[in-house]
Amino acid sequence: MELKWLEDFLSLAATRSFSASAEERHVTQSAFSRRIRALESWVGAELLDRSTYPVALTESGLAFQETAEEVVQLLHASRAKLGGHGGAMLAPVTIAIAALHSLTMTFLPNWLTQMRQRLGDLSSRVLPENHAQCLQALTEGGYDFMLTYHHDSLPLALDPVQYPHLTIGQDNLTAVANPLHFPLDRPCQSLPLLQYSRGSFLFRLSSLARGRDGTPDMHVVHINETSLAEALKFMVLEGHGVAWVPEALVTTELADGWLVRMSWTDLSRTFPRSGRTSFASFAGSFCRPITSCAGMTCGCRPWRGRTAG
Repeated sequence: MELKWLEDFLSLAATRSFSASAEERHVTQSAFSRRIRALESWVGAELLDRSTYPVALTESGLAFQETAEEVVQLLHASRAKLGGHGGAMLAPVTIAIAALHSLTMTFLPNWLTQMRQRLGDLSSRVLPENHAQCLQALTEGGYDFMLTYHHDSLPLALDPVQYPHLTIGQDNLTAVANPLHFPLDRPCQSLPLLQYSRGSFLFRLSSLARGRDGTPDMHVVHINETSLAEALKFMVLEGHGVAWVPEALVTTELADGWLVRMSWTDLSRTFPRSGRTSFASFAGSFCRPITSCAGMTCGCRPWRGRTAG
């Protein structure tokens, strides 16, 4: 159970409208409805009578409302008290980041180190997931930031006003192979391709890369339904075929000669920011130090989040 579920429920108890409460909570109505369902599942009872308009609390909902109010008030009061007397023991800011699996292994650790050096004490919570799940986590309001790859040919499905973004680095999507199994001096007519699940972000991006002039012919011999670049990397190392992976994930293997490049295309690391205005002032200070990271050229759209009610 999450605190925001209780806050969602109390908002709905006050407005008696899913659309009004979703707007008040700065999430989509579908995401808000899922969170209310999740709370009901956790409680083990129907809290709302959805057959009436406006929506009404059930008998269980009325009983639970008082408990929810007490829990939320106690938690906020305790947090305020600890912040006033024992704040030195707590990190002043916690950021929640939804990030692609490969970026949590290659980019995120060092980047967080740089942020802590520039911003001081900083606490973080990270969700490693695929592109679609990261998008969902960001738009449902459970995470403040999303760390992902971006390519101009595949625009992000996010409203740029509500979710402005910042480019914080560059990478290449590189087709790699084990030279012991696929030596460059003995090219074959068609290379065996290790492919991501159809419809995934990396599948669509690698499909674009395969269509570029000069890319070797390839035929699919293996599909990884989880779309984990790390899994395909180890399949390549075993000599099963060729895979398109972020180059940062195979930097050591390329340098040591365990893998060789067959083809590549440009990628950008982007950092779409949540539209929650409670984070507006922090996001500005959080993004400014990013522009001074060594070797990165960064641009940031102005913050245009909603005004908090």
